Amino acid sequence: MEKIIELKNITFGYEANPVLEDVSMVIERNDFVLVIGPNGGGKTTLLKIILGIIKPWSGAVYFPKDLKGRIGYVPQFLNFNKGFPITVYEAVLMGCLNGRNYLRRYTNEDREKTGAIIEKLHLHRQRKEQTINLSGGQLQRVLIARALVSDPLVLLLDEPTASIDVTSQMTLLDIIVELKEKMSIMIATHDPTAFSVHYKHIACINRNLYFHGIGEMDGKIIEQIYGCPVDLLGHGIPHTILKKH
Repeated sequence: MEKIIELKNITFGYEANPVLEDVSMVIERNDFVLVIGPNGGGKTTLLKIILGIIKPWSGAVYFPKDLKGRIGYVPQFLNFNKGFPITVYEAVLMGCLNGRNYLRRYTNEDREKTGAIIEKLHLHRQRKEQTINLSGGQLQRVLIARALVSDPLVLLLDEPTASIDVTSQMTLLDIIVELKEKMSIMIATHDPTAFSVHYKHIACINRNLYFHGIGEMDGKIIEQIYGCPVDLLGHGIPHTILKKH
């Protein structure tokens, strides 16, 4: 399988405190990677390093040439200023801008793509709504639409199911399952339950990378990640992520 992103020996921290230490991993084309671990374990920091928002203390991130400018990012919607006076259509349209073209006017192509993505994510009825009036699930779809309008080859999502109801989680999962046929997807989450049947690889991070691959994890790995004893409960058949017990 062709690799699309490679991280080699990434170390980074804030002030003198390391958050990631010597992390190396590969994301393949059309991959679906779950990054799991506790809050504060470095998941969001890892995404920001891939995006180039922050530079690691040491190590490097490698991309193929065709990936330049084609990484979509969906932050936690809790960090989105819902009170900012902007409509759904305007928020999605902003995804057409990047560091190279942010001073230009929107083109007809930008507007056509925005309308098509809004339709695809079932937001047409809300297109003129202010984002402050949206539910959590609707706002999450707006943020995904904003990332998709730039035609990404890789989509990074940070805690996409946090603080949204079960119905919205299922809608979001349907969207992501469809997208994974067209692009590589990387999801940082402390709760992998919603995605456990669909992922291809899983990366377990709590400052260090404890596991990255395909297959089941046992209780020992889980306890290393979270730094304390963990009781494992399995639901459904077959079990995914957690080893049979």
